[in-house]
Amino acid sequence: MAAVVAATALKGRGARNARVLRGILSGATANKASQNRTRALQSHSSPECKEEPEPLSPELEYIPRKRGKNPMKAVGLAWYSLYTRTWLGYLFYRQQLRRARNRYPKGHSRTQPRLFNAHLCPPGVKVLPIPVLSDNYSYLIIDTQARLAVVVDPSDPQAVQASIEKEGVDLVAILCTHKHWDHSGGNRDLSRRHQDCRVYGSPQDSIPYLTHPLCHQDVVSVGRLQIRALATPGHTQGHLVYLLDGEPYKGPSCLFSGDLLFLSGCGRTFEGTAETMLSSLDTVLGLGDDTLLWPGHEYAEENLGFAGVVEPENLARERKMQWVQRQRMERKSTCPSTLGEERSYNPFLRTHCLVLQEALGPGPGPTGDDSYSRAELLEKLRRLKDLHKSK
Repeated sequence: MAAVVAATALKGRGARNARVLRGILSGATANKASQNRTRALQSHSSPECKEEPEPLSPELEYIPRKRGKNPMKAVGLAWYSLYTRTWLGYLFYRQQLRRARNRYPKGHSRTQPRLFNAHLCPPGVKVLPIPVLSDNYSYLIIDTQARLAVVVDPSDPQAVQASIEKEGVDLVAILCTHKHWDHSGGNRDLSRRHQDCRVYGSPQDSIPYLTHPLCHQDVVSVGRLQIRALATPGHTQGHLVYLLDGEPYKGPSCLFSGDLLFLSGCGRTFEGTAETMLSSLDTVLGLGDDTLLWPGHEYAEENLGFAGVVEPENLARERKMQWVQRQRMERKSTCPSTLGEERSYNPFLRTHCLVLQEALGPGPGPTGDDSYSRAELLEKLRRLKDLHKSK
């Protein structure tokens, strides 16, 4: 039934797009266990969730991933356990690091620092994205007056150290969003090199070389930097995001989201449920529209392409895709975006919108539990994303 509704929603967008989404839905709904868990979605969307019709860019098309690539299958789960709980994961990370350094000696993307209160001398705060591995980002956050720095998710300690030396700052803290090696792999080298450097993260997440455990709403203070930790489990049990308060430097707040939230995407739910992930995304949705989003990966182009398949009439997505494609043609970074932008085109933040409910929802059913319905839609969106890739 969902495939029929989705095809109807795509009417006028071209036969090919309808066939593509029907194919997505037929593959995603083949699992009978998932069908048995389906519940009704209650329509309570607001008018701002709807967009004027516009054709999907003809260059965008999605094809199914091979089923064996799905990390949520039994083999994928076994590998995930090895990656996160044994030294095989660390050895795999080291191999990734060597390959990325050889392939991208200057980084996978060209980035620009963001200065706040740039009219002051020196400016108040600088956020410097550091491209690492094949598509990760680390971030150096600098109090330019005190010459103190914090780094978020130092995947490649060599690249981070080069930025520290170039900026002429002292590294005093490492903020880890979660335990995965592509976010925490540089903790050992940097904490040893910088003797006074503290390593922050969740005690639930087995962060390597953790020295200062954090809980929800704890604040890390470095110079004028006030950085709040927010618990956002789902991708991992102890995943944290970090919110840099913009008030001390009279600028927008900055959200360093790790693998919770990407430009037009969200992370896989490895250690939680759809309900858990929905609650974590709602935590982020409670922040202001002008909050800058600094994600853990460069996934923008593929994520926006997938968003165009499930919501092809979204003009905001189309405009953002055109900008992202121009950026990526020149290997420029696509971060940051803003939470206001993400609300307009990121399908994982739009589970309350009628257009997605109609395209992907199961139709009328016996329950009126709104939060459960949104979680079902989020689970379905994530499953569709896992099964597909950009052509």
